[in-house]
Amino acid sequence: MADGAGDSPIRDRPPIETGRALALLAEGDVELRGRMPYSSNATFLVDVAHEGLDAQAVYKPVRGERPLWDFPSGLAHREAGAFWMDEALGWDVVPPTVVRGDLPFDEGSLQLFMPANFEEHYFTLAPQARFRSELERICALDIVINNTDRKSGHCLLGTDGTVWAIDNGLSFHSQFKLRTVIWEFAGEPLPEAVSHDLRTLLEAGLPETLAAALTSQEQDATLARTETLLTAGRFPSDGHGHRWPWPLV
Repeated sequence: MADGAGDSPIRDRPPIETGRALALLAEGDVELRGRMPYSSNATFLVDVAHEGLDAQAVYKPVRGERPLWDFPSGLAHREAGAFWMDEALGWDVVPPTVVRGDLPFDEGSLQLFMPANFEEHYFTLAPQARFRSELERICALDIVINNTDRKSGHCLLGTDGTVWAIDNGLSFHSQFKLRTVIWEFAGEPLPEAVSHDLRTLLEAGLPETLAAALTSQEQDATLARTETLLTAGRFPSDGHGHRWPWPLV
């Protein structure tokens, strides 16, 4: 289906347990539905079916990535890496994501599509106290994975009531490049639960699924950022005001 043609192909669905979602993404039959609008890189909505379960996913082929002068290629692996980091921390803010080679346009990332209220985004969610803990975890995750592109529209309010952090490909650079709209927590103490999970990660080391997607330098930088955040015990602030993505939403 061409962009904007006919009825919306997006479907709602009940929540899917993470293990089953990963099996669906890794082994399911994939059918292309159409290209997602407003994306700088090639991004497609696909249907995925596996052993009686069917859902939708967001597919980002490697060969559809726009080259960047300040970031290495392979964003699909970083999309999946953000999920594996989130999984290791136990925060459940990044939708299940895998990398596959047998896709319509060859290798790319598949992320479980999360039906959402697309009128909501970070700037509408941040003033609501009920979302504070989820947004704190997303903020801490972005610092650890060095997310250089956390726009407001990359925080979705799912129909399941969860705040989901999507579009995480510009992450894990070995140089500090954090760019985010989530500055409301700057200078505030890390929640004890966040500190506990970060400490547990440092003790266990990076999961193999994530380490396989990163260079040794990127692995070391990820652990260093985690340790720095944990040692500081506070969310960082940016006195220069330069660490914002564009566009903001």
